[in-house]
Amino acid sequence: MEITINNKNHQFNQSCTIAEMLAVMLHSEAKGIAVAVNQTIITKSDWQEHLLKDGDQVMLIKATQGG
Repeated sequence: MEITINNKNHQFNQSCTIAEMLAVMLHSEAKGIAVAVNQTIITKSDWQEHLLKDGDQVMLIKATQGG
């Protein structure tokens, strides 16, 4: 299964949830992250259940602070 994450193609052996994908991609707890799938924001409470599909376009946005 191929998913595009932040404009880069990534291969996964099987379907996975957003939470599973983040665990693989970030190697740490997903704090301060917003996730959009096919241009729709997915709330953090839905990450455990939202299954990604082949061809999905995922955008990961990390909050930063400063000024």
